[in-house]
Amino acid sequence: MSLNRSVHMYLLPFAFLCLGVLLKASVEGSDVLELGDADFEVRVEARDTVLVEFFAPWCGHCQRLAPEYEAAATRLKGTVSLAKVDCTVNSETCGKFGVNGYPTLKIFRNGEEASSYDGPRTADGIVSYMKKQAGPSSVPLHSEADLDSFINTFEASVVGFFSGPDSLQLAEFLKASSVLRDSYRFAHATDLGIGLKHGVDAECVLLFRPPHLNSKFEENVVKSTESVSTSALRTFVRDNIFGLCPHLNSENRDSLRARDLLTAYYDVDYVRNPKGTNYWRNRVMKVATQFETHGLSFAVANRMEFQDELEEEFGLGLSDGGELPVITIKTRAGLKYIMQEEFTRDGKSLERFLEEYFANRLKRYVKSEAAPESNDGPVKVVVADTFEEIVNNPEKDVLVEFYAPWCGHCKNLEPKYTELGERLSSDPNIVIAKMDATANDVPPNYDVQGFPTIYFAPAGQKDQPRQYEGGREVNNFISYLKEEATNPLHLSTSRDDL
Repeated sequence: MSLNRSVHMYLLPFAFLCLGVLLKASVEGSDVLELGDADFEVRVEARDTVLVEFFAPWCGHCQRLAPEYEAAATRLKGTVSLAKVDCTVNSETCGKFGVNGYPTLKIFRNGEEASSYDGPRTADGIVSYMKKQAGPSSVPLHSEADLDSFINTFEASVVGFFSGPDSLQLAEFLKASSVLRDSYRFAHATDLGIGLKHGVDAECVLLFRPPHLNSKFEENVVKSTESVSTSALRTFVRDNIFGLCPHLNSENRDSLRARDLLTAYYDVDYVRNPKGTNYWRNRVMKVATQFETHGLSFAVANRMEFQDELEEEFGLGLSDGGELPVITIKTRAGLKYIMQEEFTRDGKSLERFLEEYFANRLKRYVKSEAAPESNDGPVKVVVADTFEEIVNNPEKDVLVEFYAPWCGHCKNLEPKYTELGERLSSDPNIVIAKMDATANDVPPNYDVQGFPTIYFAPAGQKDQPRQYEGGREVNNFISYLKEEATNPLHLSTSRDDL
């Protein structure tokens, strides 16, 4: 046996041993628990609260979530456990919990499935969401110091004050906090004296807005004296939690944007520059007090955090407005407005903007491509600026396709849709059209959730477009239009007939 072969045979087991140690170290270096069919139940039962991700290694969404999930697990270490189950090798566990898509995230308490995880998929969002899941749904407070510590946070706090541990209202409060803990943070005291400096002299619930948002323009503490129930508490918190002008961020944007919302975008930073942040917020709030009964909500937001949206939704780059707040309004119906005048420190420009808005004198912002110089093809190209002229022409029936340039289904449809346009090119009463829905704002009465989406807008009924749900062959479209068109169709010869 040669010396080299002897050395290789001697080193081979050592190499495998080192590789095993490295692999083990790699797994052990993760703060995400890896669970499987053999140990899922026993390891989940051993922990009060666990967030479990059911995933597949090939899943792109799972791959994008992985670094965020790992970072969240590290930050939550010692508070809440994060775990994962590979469903490609642990089908029994994944089947037991009804996993049929990836990633699926579920929250477990003491070994039992408690709820689905519906929170953000970023490290910050997971940490914030799961901190609310740790420990009791409502934190017991035993002193004024406990209360001060609990409400001194960047989030709103809901605190119940009760006459004793046997209070019936306390029992209802704890039930409600258990149901609502995903969205809000709760605490309770069984000594009314703990809330004395906040005016507590009987059983009640107080909502404390975050201290960094305290302002002379509104009450910082809101009291509810209604009987406590889950529905009553949900309504009370929902109606009061944001106040006159909250800080819009990635966690609360869905809730805030469920209403007509004016947003002031600037360098909002409550960690590094709270004084400068509130300088502009107070000027927004001063004006907001004059319009708070008009049905419009207000918010401030960090411009850099939402820059991509500002460019996509409003065409605003970083240079627009400079260091001054940029003001936009977006309604629930999707209508958008931009304050063109520079924001003035006395707030007069914002007042004028709102007066014009409520008087319906503002021109709404519409994102639009430039209209094509020539539009003589069999399928008319529509942009947002020409939608009224082409699609809403009251004298013509219009079949309009909303598409995305990258959409494979749209590309497959294109030759058939072009042939349809050619077949109807001699018909003076009907227009076959298309619009790039990624580069143009879609009118609010057209619900476009995927691509391609096709609508028929009949002559004289432009406020009632009908979504086309039929087949996507040329004959399918023609059959549909023969039924729906206002006038009989004038068809040119088909390619197959040539």
